[in-house]
Amino acid sequence: QVQLVESGGGLVQTGGSLRLSCAASGSTFSNWAVGWFRQAPGKQRQLVATIDSRGFTIYEESVRGRFTISRDNTKKTVYLQMNSLNPEDTAVYYCAAGSLGNFNRWGQGTQVTVSS
Repeated sequence: QVQLVESGGGLVQTGGSLRLSCAASGSTFSNWAVGWFRQAPGKQRQLVATIDSRGFTIYEESVRGRFTISRDNTKKTVYLQMNSLNPEDTAVYYCAAGSLGNFNRWGQGTQVTVSS
């Protein structure tokens, strides 16, 4: 059974950085696309960034240039490096795996809070 476990969330001041990790189980991890999503209170879930099996990346416009998604297939882990954080980045961050447009495996989420 595939499981995704996020870690690395926390409280940071405006302008600070965090690195989120998404550790996966499963022998076919390298074939999956992985996405990071976030959901702030009272708002819909938003796609933040994706990385496919070839390493091709896509970013939501508001995070482009500040966030970097990467993967280490030997560790079955996907990372989201977040720099220049601001209060609008406050949300629960989730990772999901599957294929682009069909992420069907989800982690439990990790809270990111950016104080002003």
